[in-house]
Amino acid sequence: MDHLGYRMKFGVLGPSTNTIVQPDFDDMRPVGVTNHYSRIIIPNDPVNTDEEFLQLVQNIQGNTLQAVDVLKSCEMQYLVMGMSAATFWDGRKGAEKYLEMMRDRAGVGVSCGSFATEAALNVYKAKRIAFLSPYFPVANDQVRQFYQDCGFTVIRDVCLRRPSPVLIAHTTDEICRDALRQLDGDDVDAIVQVGTNLSMARFAAAAEWYLGKPVIAINTATYWHALRACGISDKLQGFGKLLSHY
Repeated sequence: MDHLGYRMKFGVLGPSTNTIVQPDFDDMRPVGVTNHYSRIIIPNDPVNTDEEFLQLVQNIQGNTLQAVDVLKSCEMQYLVMGMSAATFWDGRKGAEKYLEMMRDRAGVGVSCGSFATEAALNVYKAKRIAFLSPYFPVANDQVRQFYQDCGFTVIRDVCLRRPSPVLIAHTTDEICRDALRQLDGDDVDAIVQVGTNLSMARFAAAAEWYLGKPVIAINTATYWHALRACGISDKLQGFGKLLSHY
């Protein structure tokens, strides 16, 4: 039994440009659970068009399996994916194939952002949703298709078009607040934030209070999903109702 990870050893994947997932997941980590991070090596290339965003996704996909292999050497017990765009690609069927590939390569169970946010929305019994991302329209189209395939009605979405992978993490609370204002309305049951390098875990928890509805940050949902999948039911304050109640 691992001396520190005596309840669970999580392997965590994230692009090398991502500076948000690692501290977010560590902040949510219960005693006896350890997070072991492997970086998917990608360049911090500028992103100003749909085509450049597609290249970013391809860069991530091209090096993901190698990063999984690195984690296998520490005998992780479960894999938590700290990267999200690829997990929404090609609708729900495409996402299922991708998740199956990751499970086969890792040799353990896997939680990823697409299915984790779906599970969170189902907990809240939400049907009509809105979402924001740091992506470009080509990726928001993929996210919208995934949620529609899952049976949700997507009322609105916002893509922040952040100009590089690293600069996603520089997105301010003010930018996120303005996006939530565009998304909210009486016709929306819940709001989802996707893009794991966009820091919204704590801000989403605050937004739930003043909007009066679920605001689901993808990092919160993914870590919650992993904990519950592994039978760890600890409740945590400060990250919204999902982690504190369910």
